[in-house]
Amino acid sequence: MKYYIIAGEASGDLHGSNLIKALKAKDPKAEIRCWGGDLMQAAGGTLVKHYREMAFMGFLEVLLNIFTISKNIRFCKKDIYNFSPHAIIFIDYSGFNLRIAKWAKAHNFRTNYYISPQIWASRESRVEKIKRDVDAMHVILPFEKEFYAKHKFPVHFVGHPLLDAIANRPEINEQDFRIANDLNPEKPIIALLPGSRKQEVQKMLSLMLSVIKDFSDYEFVIAGAPSLENDFYNPFLKIPNVSFVANKTYDILSIAQAALVTSGTATLEAAIFKVPQVVCYKANWISYQIAKRIVTLDYISLVNLIMKKEVVKELIQNDLTTENLKFELHKILDGDFRDQQLSSYQELEQILGGQGASDRVAELITKNTP
Repeated sequence: MKYYIIAGEASGDLHGSNLIKALKAKDPKAEIRCWGGDLMQAAGGTLVKHYREMAFMGFLEVLLNIFTISKNIRFCKKDIYNFSPHAIIFIDYSGFNLRIAKWAKAHNFRTNYYISPQIWASRESRVEKIKRDVDAMHVILPFEKEFYAKHKFPVHFVGHPLLDAIANRPEINEQDFRIANDLNPEKPIIALLPGSRKQEVQKMLSLMLSVIKDFSDYEFVIAGAPSLENDFYNPFLKIPNVSFVANKTYDILSIAQAALVTSGTATLEAAIFKVPQVVCYKANWISYQIAKRIVTLDYISLVNLIMKKEVVKELIQNDLTTENLKFELHKILDGDFRDQQLSSYQELEQILGGQGASDRVAELITKNTP
């Protein structure tokens, strides 16, 4: 069969690549075209457009790039029509994918959504579009099944794909890794995960680095995102005690003592690696004011949302200051609060549903596609 997969971010590229592997295992003759990244291409998908060309963050940034986004939507529709897939699979990236889903459903393509848009966080009314335009929804967070049941839309809870991605990664030797990446052989590491888009990295990294002089016994390691060129980080690397490692976030987390993390999927990755963390978020003023009025959640990090309580500290907008970062970082490096986070992480992993998400999604799609 022929499959068309659309992912618009680095995390979608990771999960899309594992889904492609699972689809090919169940359907050896599968033909797959995709919007995504290097990982999806390496897994065997024919890459149509890279997510680097599509990553716009926040309401203002989307508005400023509206013509590029519209052009991409037109091109995507044409490419799907010419390829004529048996199934389309949308991975998160709701602003783009829900528009394509509406068109695809109207043109009688089989539509699958893997990793639900976060409509439970804001603009809940979008559930009506999903019920209209999506044939099958595969969710990865346990509370999402309850959310959709409330709206009388049956969905499949498949577990979280990060559990597979992390469990299947190659093991590293810490000393070899430190030597290969010019890291201090003895200092414990504080990982900095400032995001994957230029706008958010520029906002977050300067703040994260502002605490360094108070933690001279540690080495701060910036995890470079695959969506950004290494040269982009050069202005941040002139500070003593700061190192940079590109495209090896999981390796860094596997040896980190603690982490400062921009809100997003990375908060859950740090938790699965059992790394105590402080969650950071700061948007431009306009985007934040809009978001504050439409987001209905008590928390912004996936860890706290899933656990339904504050497991990790969230420093948001005006609360994200150097003094607050220093205070919270001290708390997770040693003592009771660190132990509490680590204990909650164990419970979190049980709630996430175990490994096998990609295989379960591939099985459901191949079995239910005419």
